[in-house]
Amino acid sequence: MPSAPHPVAGRRVLVTGGAGFIGSHVVRRLAEAGAEVTVLDSLDAYAFDQAERFGVGALAKVVRGDVTDAATTGPLVARSDAVVHAAALADVAACTAEPDRDFASMRATQVVLEAARRHGTGRVVLTSSAQVYGDVPARGDRFHEDDPLGEPGMLYANSKSWSERQARLYGTRFGVPVTVLRYFSVYGPHQVPKAGSHSWCAAIFCVRALRGLPLVVHGDGAQVRDMVSVTDVAAATAEAVTAPRAAGRTVNVGTGRATPIAELARTVADLVPGVRVTRGPRPVGDPDGGAADTARLRDLLGFEARTTLADGLRHYLDWTRANPDLFGERP
Repeated sequence: MPSAPHPVAGRRVLVTGGAGFIGSHVVRRLAEAGAEVTVLDSLDAYAFDQAERFGVGALAKVVRGDVTDAATTGPLVARSDAVVHAAALADVAACTAEPDRDFASMRATQVVLEAARRHGTGRVVLTSSAQVYGDVPARGDRFHEDDPLGEPGMLYANSKSWSERQARLYGTRFGVPVTVLRYFSVYGPHQVPKAGSHSWCAAIFCVRALRGLPLVVHGDGAQVRDMVSVTDVAAATAEAVTAPRAAGRTVNVGTGRATPIAELARTVADLVPGVRVTRGPRPVGDPDGGAADTARLRDLLGFEARTTLADGLRHYLDWTRANPDLFGERP
């Protein structure tokens, strides 16, 4: 017997930032599940045509525009059954260097939430970050959704924390059905590190390895990250659009496994023979990290990340080899 259609099939879903790294994968997952997808994206994150190179144009209607412009965003939200709000300045270093652009990401969240309130949108999925927890888990070695949020040490974490709080207020005060997803350390195809960025260590290690450069581990490499493949993240996000019990809830999206940075570097080196791993000074403020508690991910979304670190890195290396022109001289 044919399998039942995904609950999102036939739904009209707006994805803000849908031509970006994570957003483009969310668009693909939703489109393959039968959703009618519209993308709203400024398309200015890179010098190349993101919509074309990430395959978004063939999967969705693409609208070029600024999410902070209510005149653009409002009508798109009005025509949608659900919104995945993934638009953001998704680079910690860039947020610090350009505070006004980071502040604009909070304005974008407000515009989406208000449009959803006015038009009775069925679900808003807000993409957030594990950085809202702070440097180390409050208990044990895992971050739990009910843990108190850390004092933001970076502008990026601050804007994500504010967006989460505003979303919860719109849920309790105005009845907007919001699901907050806290992504952990996402990596995979379409991830193109920008000049001057120190984020996205998996991508930076892979690009350096393919160029025959040493992989520099900061400090002893014992600091950990929950490395989660972007394909798993996109799948979990698609589930959040329709999961009945996820409205009004916050859900971690990770693997539940804490990977030391030194292990990450060794895994990349094993996949690209001849690459050396070296040591460098640990930057001030580099968090010790931890893994996601994934019980709620399984319970509310019925989802569990399945991509192994080696398979995910292998997939990214293959994509990077196939798209060398996107990387220029970086990193």
